Amino acid sequence: MKYAGMPAGMWLLFSGSFNKHLREVLGYDTSTAKDITAKAKVRYAKIISRLPEFEKEDRFKMNIVSCAMFSAFLMKMPRKPSVEKAADYYRESMMTGLMKLFCRMSGKNKFTDNDIESMEETAALKAADKNPYSWNMEFLPYEDGSGYEARFTHCGICTLMKKLRLYEYVPAMCRFDYAMSETGGVSSFVREYTLASGGPYCDCGYKKKV
Repeated sequence: MKYAGMPAGMWLLFSGSFNKHLREVLGYDTSTAKDITAKAKVRYAKIISRLPEFEKEDRFKMNIVSCAMFSAFLMKMPRKPSVEKAADYYRESMMTGLMKLFCRMSGKNKFTDNDIESMEETAALKAADKNPYSWNMEFLPYEDGSGYEARFTHCGICTLMKKLRLYEYVPAMCRFDYAMSETGGVSSFVREYTLASGGPYCDCGYKKKV
């Protein structure tokens, strides 16, 4: 994958927040946080360069790019955080003002005809059959009309973090799904299984708020 474009833009938009929360969540001093960030940028570019390009229709490119950024920071920390602390760090780093706006805008579109059509197209694409760093998903509307489940049988984050020997931290990223749904304001996020915890799939359920 080329660094130019979305990966470069993501670094520009989020690296400052990742730096800030090295201090505010993980307790690093300013000098150490600056050093981690500088080293993480080099590592991030290297990770990106080794990823295949995503298809134009693949909606999950942003997910793998954010995983690459999170992984780069983890790899350059002098002490590795617990999974709980890493989850806090990732959530606070990603949930910038711009991300909150993105979640609210996505929430306005949730459960609309366009949203349903997009989910059906994503399921039909089966992107991970061609790119192991992408996702395969089934779209399962609830029979009672209360929402739907996106059921993932292949996860690009699992593939990348396993390759980077950071697999234990996959759950730290999984928990961000709850924060995004809550910020969107129209759905309650429900989950029973994740691939990272040994489940048969990752279920991402979105129940309409009443």
